[in-house]
Amino acid sequence: MQAAGGRPALRLIQERPQPDPATFVGRGKLEELAAACDEQGIDLVICDHELTPTQLRHLEAATHLRVIDRTQLILDIFAKRARTREGQSQVELAQLQYLLPRLTGHGTELSRLGGGIGTRGPGETKLETDRRRIRRRIATIAAGIQVVRERRARLRERRQKSDVPTVALVGYTNAGKTTLFNLLTGEGAEASDALFVTLDPLLRRVRLPDRREVLVSDTVGFIDRLPHTLVAAFRGTLEEVREADVLLHVIDASAEDRDRRVAAVRGVLRDVEADEVPCLDVFNKADKLAAEERRRLAAASPEAIVISALRGQGRDALLGRLVEALGLDTSRVTLRCDPDSEAGRRGMAWVYRHGRVVRHVNRAGRAHIEADVPRREFAVFSRRMSDAPRAALSMSAA
Repeated sequence: MQAAGGRPALRLIQERPQPDPATFVGRGKLEELAAACDEQGIDLVICDHELTPTQLRHLEAATHLRVIDRTQLILDIFAKRARTREGQSQVELAQLQYLLPRLTGHGTELSRLGGGIGTRGPGETKLETDRRRIRRRIATIAAGIQVVRERRARLRERRQKSDVPTVALVGYTNAGKTTLFNLLTGEGAEASDALFVTLDPLLRRVRLPDRREVLVSDTVGFIDRLPHTLVAAFRGTLEEVREADVLLHVIDASAEDRDRRVAAVRGVLRDVEADEVPCLDVFNKADKLAAEERRRLAAASPEAIVISALRGQGRDALLGRLVEALGLDTSRVTLRCDPDSEAGRRGMAWVYRHGRVVRHVNRAGRAHIEADVPRREFAVFSRRMSDAPRAALSMSAA
């Protein structure tokens, strides 16, 4: 609520086996809520759950206040944070998709829906007009977002052809993804303790210690029970996550509900079909932990990296693990080729461009080259040259 500019004044909790279909909280709790709001001078009621249009109307009628649900609150925060045209369009699309089934009108007595004599109204109701305008606007925004998705797809294809691997930062909102992004890239992207500061993906190059480069992408933060309208509207943005080579799951190590947040992020990754992408857990904000707690965390998750992006601690160790995860660590490759053939010339050019040649000998008209080459590059080039004649080119890795 604070992220949207509100100040909590009253909190009520209702425990029931399932929500009441009419009022969500039940008639007794609704009367208690209305009395408490009147006594405390409440201006707005927020429900930490998605409400049906019927539940929303009954809550507003009983409290005589504006009522919004969890989805509407999140959309409001997103609208406040959106800066670019693409981000604003995605938020507007989600808002309209949420609003469309919740429009209310004056019934059917003024509509043209009747099919018999004496049932035809004088014209179209304002409700029907609003719905038609919203549907047209949704179609227009969706078409614009589709153009952006197609442009992103072309850029990703170009990056894949250049063999530059992509790393996407994912995690619960306010886990420190943007601070880590700035640490890795040297950028000055806005980082804040507020929720959902990053809505638009940022993509920057990071130079590794051996001078090779990777692309790092900062993405929107996830939350528990992420509304489906947001997942659908931000699908183009989240495709950057699904198409990445490796995910860095940034986890707030100091959060009391750390396990719940981890589960929420993994659930969203499943929703966007990114759960099969290799993922490396990165426990951030280690500066807030005692030394003994840090040791326990490292022992419990030996495959993870424990860092403090704010203090700049753990950057080198993280980059080292990235090199391993991306297959950028080297292996010794032996290449035998005919330098007069096209395949042989391509093989020699590739090994000198991507590897560190340790031995080059020409014997009987053939070149014998030993080089240290990144495993990733060797795997990609091997697939490309799989149909080359062995007489022209043969390769093997130690």
